[in-house]
Amino acid sequence: MKTSRLEAFSDGVIAVIITIMVLDLKIPRGIDLRALASDLPTFVTYALSFITTGIYWNNHHHMLHATKRIDGRIMWANLHLLFWLSLIPFTTGWAGENYFAPVPTAAYGFVLMMAAVAYTLLQTAIVAYNGTDSELAKAIGNDWKGKLSLASYIVSIPVAFFAPLLSLALFIAVAVLWFAPDRRIEHVT
Repeated sequence: MKTSRLEAFSDGVIAVIITIMVLDLKIPRGIDLRALASDLPTFVTYALSFITTGIYWNNHHHMLHATKRIDGRIMWANLHLLFWLSLIPFTTGWAGENYFAPVPTAAYGFVLMMAAVAYTLLQTAIVAYNGTDSELAKAIGNDWKGKLSLASYIVSIPVAFFAPLLSLALFIAVAVLWFAPDRRIEHVT
């Protein structure tokens, strides 16, 4: 199978995820900047989640562009990734509405960690099916960015229980690491 249907389906799901997140934002009660200040944690979490979801969309696109063919295992691995991404709006709202309280922040970190695990599994399935000499395999190499991101998310979960803002800083650091499209793939395709 070619990748076009998988990519189109994934694009649609990710568009819905982003739409759900923006619809969850509430209009501030009041007309001055203090009204916005009370909603700042919700907006910060939304912005981070929007950027993170956009990063997954962008890198997913590049990864599939470097993929020649897919099979059923890759389709299921892709659904696994979309499942975890679909939980981002829930944990975004929970963490933001509760001013980065420990449990919601840890749950947010857990969902981000599982999305990273799912992305890694999808990448592994694609390389296994397309071969270790495929464009994608050559591009990702030892995948230090993926490993560092996953480690940061793993650390963020227990850290959330005693320093939730440090967990937030880790989430932001991972987003900054991935903000530019993954040039490794662009160079080989």
